[in-house]
Amino acid sequence: MRNISTTVREAGVVGAGGAGFPTHVKLAARAEIVVVNGAECEPMLKTDQQLVARYPEQLIKGLKLAMEATGAQKGIIALKDKYQAAIAALEPYLTDQLQISIMPDIYPAGDEVITIWLTTGRRVPPGGIPINIGVVVNNVQTLINVAKAHDGKPVITRTLTVTGAVKNPLTVTVPIGTSLQEVLNLAGEGRGDDLAYILGGPMMGSLITDLSAPVTKTTGGLIALPKDHPLIKRKQMPLETVLRIAKTVCEQCSFCTELCPRHMIGHELSPHRLIRAVNYKAMGDLQTLTSALTCSECGVCEAYACPVGISPLRVNRALKAELRAQGVKYQGELRKEDPMAQHRLIPSSRLVQRLKLGPWYKEAPLALETYEPEEVSLSLQQHIGAPAIPVVKVGDNVKRGQVVGEIPEGSLGARVHASLDGTVQQVTPQMITIRKGGAT
Repeated sequence: MRNISTTVREAGVVGAGGAGFPTHVKLAARAEIVVVNGAECEPMLKTDQQLVARYPEQLIKGLKLAMEATGAQKGIIALKDKYQAAIAALEPYLTDQLQISIMPDIYPAGDEVITIWLTTGRRVPPGGIPINIGVVVNNVQTLINVAKAHDGKPVITRTLTVTGAVKNPLTVTVPIGTSLQEVLNLAGEGRGDDLAYILGGPMMGSLITDLSAPVTKTTGGLIALPKDHPLIKRKQMPLETVLRIAKTVCEQCSFCTELCPRHMIGHELSPHRLIRAVNYKAMGDLQTLTSALTCSECGVCEAYACPVGISPLRVNRALKAELRAQGVKYQGELRKEDPMAQHRLIPSSRLVQRLKLGPWYKEAPLALETYEPEEVSLSLQQHIGAPAIPVVKVGDNVKRGQVVGEIPEGSLGARVHASLDGTVQQVTPQMITIRKGGAT
């Protein structure tokens, strides 16, 4: 029998719910528990809950393969209580080793550190990773892709939610490399001149202006909102303005720290202290500054906690970039859990209200047919690590599932495969473009 990790590596599977860490590396580790992160805590996104309900057998197969690869004796599927269709679909497959953990409908339940804490009681140390405490975490779509890889199918499609100020919100499966504009058109996008777009969820997603950009293996959602929406204005604010506001109005109330999910479970991270350090140039306290490296960028501090509109998130992000550029790493101990932690979790309904997303908080039903574009542009870096190296040239005819980008020897990376039958139109160090049909 072939090694599962090798099969997953050849199929180009990466973490579908985060930054795209190559899954074969996770499956090469030894673990006690595999956790399936199906919390999908970002408001508006509907993908994972619908995939679980529609393809429970594939998810269970992927979970079992992950457990076999890592030697784990237990698999835990983390779902919110409101995902009743997903829970019902999984119940026939449950055993003593395969369990569902029902999570509260809170944000950020989908942060893997918080997911582990809520489902196992274990706490990942600051600056650490789940395997440090014997846990491997994978997203729902990741494990479905693991099951497909076992059947010889590489990762060539992505399922994502398209929602917000569109005519028909939906969750759709498209070939990787499909343009975001085409995906938006599937939802009947209308008032384009009045809209702005967020790639990902409203809390952790990024503002985008180029809708010709392609869908990648990690594209979780596309949200259209009016240009004057508070979320859009916040994401457009320059860092210089963020810093000026912080220095002008921060009253050191510490609400950002008291509601910080990482701080609540015992991490040193204290956003209000970081704001104070930056405001008053107290740069000698290296321990305080380096705690910014443990920030998950969940956005609670800026979007929910702060009563005066400061963005500790943006300050932390800037600090992280500077510290990483200098090669600085965080070193700190796991502290005691906040005794009020369970009572400070943010209800999703309250978050939606605070974000003023009510008018666009709608169902986005799963479309069963896969959309077929005329052309795809395949990014050679859809993952953490080194970009893939092109192994095709302009004019080559390629088949769906054929390797077009290979992992550089000795590097962390992931393969890239053709997502449709066609002819290679362009090859650069960043992108491979394929158009339907043969060479002309």
